[in-house]
Amino acid sequence: MKKTTKIKRREFLGSAAAASVAFTVVPRYVLGGQGYVAPSDKLTLGYIGCGTQGIREMAPLLAHPSIQIVAVCDPNKFSTNYIDWSMNSVRDTIRKALEEPSWGENIKGIPGGRDLGQEFVQKYYAKIKKLPSYKGCSSYSDFRELLEKEKDLNAIKIMTPDHLHACIAVAAMKKGKHVVTHKPIANRMHEWKVTYDMVRKSGVSTHLLAWSRRPGYNVVKKMIADGFIGTLKEIHNWSNRPVWPQWQENPKESVPIPEGFDWQLWLGPVPDRPYHPNYTHAVFRGWYDFGGGSIADMGHYSLFPLFLTLGINSPAVSAEAYGTTTCGFRENVAVSIRNDVAFPLSCIVRFKFNAQGNLPPFELIWYDGGMKPLTPEELLAEGKSLPAEGMMFVGDKGKILAGFRGENPTLIPSSRMKDFVPPPEEPEGLSGNDVWIDAFLKGTQSPGSFIYAGPVTETINLGAVALRARKRVEYDSVNMRITNDEEANKFLTREYRKGWEM
Repeated sequence: MKKTTKIKRREFLGSAAAASVAFTVVPRYVLGGQGYVAPSDKLTLGYIGCGTQGIREMAPLLAHPSIQIVAVCDPNKFSTNYIDWSMNSVRDTIRKALEEPSWGENIKGIPGGRDLGQEFVQKYYAKIKKLPSYKGCSSYSDFRELLEKEKDLNAIKIMTPDHLHACIAVAAMKKGKHVVTHKPIANRMHEWKVTYDMVRKSGVSTHLLAWSRRPGYNVVKKMIADGFIGTLKEIHNWSNRPVWPQWQENPKESVPIPEGFDWQLWLGPVPDRPYHPNYTHAVFRGWYDFGGGSIADMGHYSLFPLFLTLGINSPAVSAEAYGTTTCGFRENVAVSIRNDVAFPLSCIVRFKFNAQGNLPPFELIWYDGGMKPLTPEELLAEGKSLPAEGMMFVGDKGKILAGFRGENPTLIPSSRMKDFVPPPEEPEGLSGNDVWIDAFLKGTQSPGSFIYAGPVTETINLGAVALRARKRVEYDSVNMRITNDEEANKFLTREYRKGWEM
């Protein structure tokens, strides 16, 4: 009888962990000194979204002894028209993981799609099992079909454009699956509320990947508590994003839908419109319908850990936003372009917060697109200027300057640091993927749980509402209402395609 070279998924689960040790550095807490993870202790993971970042983040999960990727999903079958910040990053990620220096040598362009995701998974597992082939990873275009058919699925990871995050997360939680997602949890306030309620109802574990330990924030917290800046008045946070084009109006030209790409599935809850590449791949972030702008892209990384550390446990009560204005020519006459479809080239958003915990009422001011605060006099006196990205805390008696995510906080002028005694270092604990994997295995909420993300999620979404309303908006979080402009409440939700209502 001819010996088979294929291995089924459940057969693989029992022995893959030990083989993976040879190819990865396995966390001590997982190994427990044995180098073996029992099949019952593995998380079977559905991987939804196989674009550039999805493929990059797939590699460390394939190598993780507590994870088994059993299915991939993407409305795009395969193409090489992806947009990325490096021409060869995806290719080189796969080459390194598979230990195949020539992988993809005939591919022209930047690859992605569910075929690529499935190939990556199956080649990797075949490699660590030393088999010619492995066929234990299913492939889907529709996440709803994946959730219906994958009966042994424990969790999903969401790596799609922003507008799909909430509907996928809610559908997965209804099936009792744990959910880990990239930011944002939702790009509409209404969808956030539905997602939050489903976490509470389902009892599953969740994790927002923007969570991280930021020891710099503990230093900032102590500087404030020790009175070095007096009463906190303002927090400034600025980013060099966007690093993608920001169009000012919907494209008008007709473009054929690429072969193998399900445009209707990609649109998901968003009402139908003609396909155009300016909407998809990495440039989705700039559109109100599909993304959350620079603040949703980067602000979660800086603000989510900050909110948790400082005890900011309720969202902003108002937001006021200013965005870049643009113009064009119509029959050689300059005309203003009213942009109701995409985030501006740059913006400043001022959020106001009520007193909470140990904090007095304060303001948070966000800047992007090259905007940032004016350089403080204390820095000018030292011959310094503000960095391209950063964070600054302003009190009535002083200031703290730090990196964008609170790195290396320093009192300004720097001479004041001689009087500051830093807090003791905290134990490192788990980091990266180990944080949510450990929580999911235990059935507990991770420190980055959706349950803790309400204040930052609502605050960031409120900024988008203020941009679209073109006026200061006052927000009642308990009732999820804009109280000073009834018309602005339409921006808390969206018009839903039939069958995708939330």
